[in-house]
Amino acid sequence: MALRPEEFYDHALGAADGEGRLPLARMTGWEISPFEQEGLMVAPLRPPVLPEPDRHGEDPAGCNDCRRRDEGIWLDDRWRLTRIGGVGVPLVLMLYPRDHYDLADLPDDLAAELGLLTVHIARHVQALPHISRAHVYRIGDGGAHLHIWFFARPQGQAQLYGSWLVVWDDLLPEYPQDVAAADAAKVADALTASYGGVRP
Repeated sequence: MALRPEEFYDHALGAADGEGRLPLARMTGWEISPFEQEGLMVAPLRPPVLPEPDRHGEDPAGCNDCRRRDEGIWLDDRWRLTRIGGVGVPLVLMLYPRDHYDLADLPDDLAAELGLLTVHIARHVQALPHISRAHVYRIGDGGAHLHIWFFARPQGQAQLYGSWLVVWDDLLPEYPQDVAAADAAKVADALTASYGGVRP
């Protein structure tokens, strides 16, 4: 059985210093880390907050993603794909079910579609010129409406490999919006051709 919140916190504090700071993550020593270890400091670990606060959209009546169910660069009867602006990597897309589901309550037929759509979107992102990989993420702590992230990793940028890509995205200057919009349109067109749906 998993540790209770207080047990987890006490266990973690066993590895912390007198200020509740854990040692630097092994990842900070990787050559792809955006940070130099010298002077880098871990924030003190805070005690658990129980009950946890609601995520945005726990109640479908107040869910912004449900209100935007007809918006996106691509739609079909059950899914929508959007482009996220103001990012540092070449392209960030987000896939949502049009109806209000989270990952754990997604019906099996939609779960199967999610797998197929994820593969199709990743293929089309990776087919863009100068893109090496499509990183795919599901986190789910901020919003209750399922949303899957697709990050395009630029070709040749070896420091942007792996799990640090989302941090690098936040550090990089904003990518040219006209280029990102054109690439998003190419992905949406390719998805329409390979999977179906429409470009609104």
